Amino acid sequence: MRKHFIVVSILVLGLIMVAGLFNPKVLLSLIIVIPLIVLGLWDFFQTKHSVLRNFPIVGHARYILEMIRPEITQYFIESNSDGVPFSREQRSIVYQRAKKQLDTLPFGTQKDVYEIGYEWLNHSLNPVHVDMKDLRIIVGGPQCKKPYSASILNISAMSFGALSSNAIMALNEAAKIGHFAHNTGEGGISQYHQRGGDLIWQIGTGYFGCRTEEGEFCPKQFAEQSKMDQVKMIEIKLSQGAKPGHGGILPAAKITKEISEIRNVPLGKDVISPPAHKEFSTPLGLLEFVKKLRDLSGGKPTGFKLCVGKRREFLAICKAIHKSGIYPDFINVDGGEGGTGAAPLEFSNHIGTPLIAGLIFVHNALVGFSLRDKIKVISSGKIASGFGIIKQLCIGSDICYSARAMMMALGCIQALRCNTNHCPVGVTTQNPNLVAGLVVSDKKNRVASYHAETVESVAEMIGAMGISRTEDLRHWHITKRVAPNELRHYGELYHYLNEGDLLKDELPKDYARACKAAVAESFDHIEDISIRLN
Repeated sequence: MRKHFIVVSILVLGLIMVAGLFNPKVLLSLIIVIPLIVLGLWDFFQTKHSVLRNFPIVGHARYILEMIRPEITQYFIESNSDGVPFSREQRSIVYQRAKKQLDTLPFGTQKDVYEIGYEWLNHSLNPVHVDMKDLRIIVGGPQCKKPYSASILNISAMSFGALSSNAIMALNEAAKIGHFAHNTGEGGISQYHQRGGDLIWQIGTGYFGCRTEEGEFCPKQFAEQSKMDQVKMIEIKLSQGAKPGHGGILPAAKITKEISEIRNVPLGKDVISPPAHKEFSTPLGLLEFVKKLRDLSGGKPTGFKLCVGKRREFLAICKAIHKSGIYPDFINVDGGEGGTGAAPLEFSNHIGTPLIAGLIFVHNALVGFSLRDKIKVISSGKIASGFGIIKQLCIGSDICYSARAMMMALGCIQALRCNTNHCPVGVTTQNPNLVAGLVVSDKKNRVASYHAETVESVAEMIGAMGISRTEDLRHWHITKRVAPNELRHYGELYHYLNEGDLLKDELPKDYARACKAAVAESFDHIEDISIRLN
């Protein structure tokens, strides 16, 4: 093909020159031909891309097709049930509810209800009416002075910087309209968050918005910001599902004056978010930090977010709660499948416990240590519909977060370019020309509508189940087909513990090894601690 390019180029130039002798207008074609030949010569001699080197000019077609492959798949190939991470059906229900369009389905379900893995809720012959306004949960344990009445669906953690200014403003104004909460993400509280919506302030390992110049936690700055009326809850981020145990670097080139002021970081220097917190390194230290932040904030609900990893470490936290008497007000469980956070492929695919297994384990651990009634559990996962919320509530959570569905309500088309700064709809970009396409006055209403109609669907569904409160949902309310002729509810699929099971001398078999290895004073294995001490 390389030799063919040279021969064809010479022939085309020769023909044009000869034809130009008879008709000078033909020479105008050189305006197109010469740039193409120059491009081909560059392809011919460059050494970086083998395809272009062997197939000058035409090789570019491969890169063009590869670039638009997601769009071709999404618009022309995938069916309603295809598409990852969200199918067309899942995306459609978000768009329809956001726009207040018809979201009913004609002619029956398109799902194969006899397929292994199909799940459903069992209805009641004695249904009840449920008002969506009643579907709120009080967050705040015995040591909290300012409990918060939370919606069962809230906006998950997404920082300004990851999301555009217009996206953050639209989300926060939607939260104000719909009376639900907006998690700031670990990037601090920006001016764009301060549009009247309730905030859950997330504190990550970088302590953005409450840090010293050296990157240490600053109690004074935290106290000032946390006492804002708009801040309703405080969340300490231990790990996130997208990349648990992985730190991050904010390059100096990306630190604008605005970001510097919001995050309290210096201009002109890379800023490192370490994998672990500097303020504590043990389970007891974590709980002391929870108490410190709760006291500094004036008694607002304070908890932590984690993706479950080593089971021993979470059981160590439970033991530390018993030993210290310090109760976090909530625990947010994130799934190892990740979410909006950009992460290395291996971390997204293979690090961290998936949400369902992680959520059930956390719920069980709290029940086993007789802590569940004092601590609320939030689940942040792939939630887009009323059924998705009810499923999470059935298997172990009290409240749900959603990030990607809220982005879709903003107009996200799942272009999968969140990490490139080229988001075509202005959600995950800082390019002002793209950000301008997201109109806050319109999108805030769409997010509020999506939230309201989804919570209304929860009210209607649990009413059909004969249940009037989400607190009454249990693991046996959801059934799963595990074989062509075999059905199981989640209580049969997973081992659910009874109150106080992990406080007894004889521990449940599935938890005995991890529980015996856990100690309140360290995240390490008890045997490793003994070896070091000896």
